[in-house]
Amino acid sequence: MSMSNPLLWPKARVIWGYGIALLSVYTALLISRWPPVRLETAPVSLFLGAIMLSAWFGGLGPGLLATALSSLAFDYYFLPPIYSLVAKPGEIPRLVIFTVSALFVGSLSAAQRSATESLRRARDDLRGTVKELQKTNEALHAESLERKHAEEALRHAQGDLARVSRITTLGELTASLAHEVNQPIAAAVTNANTCLRWLTREHPDLEEAREAASRIVKDATRAAEIVGRTRLLFKKGTAQRELVSLNEMVREMIVLLRGEATRHKILIATDLATGLPQVMGDRVLLQQVLMNLMLNGIEAMKDVDGKRELLIKSQQTENEEVIVSVSDTGVGLPAQQADQIFKAFFTTKPQGTGMGLSISRSIVEAHGGRLWADGNSPRGASFCFTLSTKSEEHG
Repeated sequence: MSMSNPLLWPKARVIWGYGIALLSVYTALLISRWPPVRLETAPVSLFLGAIMLSAWFGGLGPGLLATALSSLAFDYYFLPPIYSLVAKPGEIPRLVIFTVSALFVGSLSAAQRSATESLRRARDDLRGTVKELQKTNEALHAESLERKHAEEALRHAQGDLARVSRITTLGELTASLAHEVNQPIAAAVTNANTCLRWLTREHPDLEEAREAASRIVKDATRAAEIVGRTRLLFKKGTAQRELVSLNEMVREMIVLLRGEATRHKILIATDLATGLPQVMGDRVLLQQVLMNLMLNGIEAMKDVDGKRELLIKSQQTENEEVIVSVSDTGVGLPAQQADQIFKAFFTTKPQGTGMGLSISRSIVEAHGGRLWADGNSPRGASFCFTLSTKSEEHG
């Protein structure tokens, strides 16, 4: 039925994307050349805005088209000699810096659009997938006559469910992750404007311009790292055992969840032991455990009055183990529910699946550790898990 509408055809969407690129660059040029406003300096922000708009709505192709058109307009209308496509040798660095900055901004905007669309598509498919996996899980438990085969199938189903749980959680954090990606993009735009201001002076300061361009690269790298971490959590595959630094993993999860904590006015504090030995494990699965515990703490504090602090500690024990604890100052653990929170499908959240803590405990136990919950003084709860460091000697 959707194919009856010509505007929804794939080719029509492509044409619209390139049309937006042409229209946005033309609008930026028209505003800058409008007689009542007539800008004497290059309208860098207008062109960069046109490029970001083209890449966001059309993708990489329209973004590149907008970059090329903006560079030509910048050269023709704003670099001496005016109305010429051949700039003076002294103006070439300005054109090069503008083009590089435009490419960075366009690619970052296209990457953010791609990540946002991937999260949206995953979120739309989650509800049916979760129900299907829950039915499969219940059916496997009922197959008592073929226990060995059922247990093997159950492990595969739990692996898929763990991935779905990660996608569900990331779907809920779409706005927060988009904010984290948008921050370095905005910083890159600001640094691009700063770079061009240094170059448009009567005596261009190339050193300051070079430093601004370096900051653009740093901001772009930061945005790419955030997108990379998010894509890694979507990955589906067999367990990959490697040496993992738990302290580094804690810092990575803080970066991903910082926006969610800030939205609920929650302070994230750490007390990480120095010289903590690495453990052998699957990085993605261990990240999922920590992410579930941190999100549970945030969920428990978002509606409480008073101090809201999420404290993450790490330390080494005397029996060659590493212990990580996540403590909150939330509503705490009711006595009648303390023994049930790790059971599959048990949840106190209106829209929860009841699989987060159950999957987390299975992951920790599969790594030879244990996961438990305690009360936190004077209020709240603490979730702790241990992992052995003995395997490091043989890994």
